[in-house]
Amino acid sequence: MKFVYYNDTGREVGIHPATKEHGTECDMSTILPLEERTFILPNNTYPWVKMWDYGEEHGLSILVSPQQEDN
Repeated sequence: MKFVYYNDTGREVGIHPATKEHGTECDMSTILPLEERTFILPNNTYPWVKMWDYGEEHGLSILVSPQQEDN
């Protein structure tokens, strides 16, 4: 599955390392304001997304983690 995030925050967004560790493929560089980032998740999963705000000094961070449907 492909998930696209658009950074309209006006701030830089870092990508949490667990994004890659959980199996999501993406460019792990900082997402700049007004930039799109594509996250590729394993087949038959959906994105679970969490964003943290560490304040102006430390910035924003996003985690995109693949989740499987419970049947």
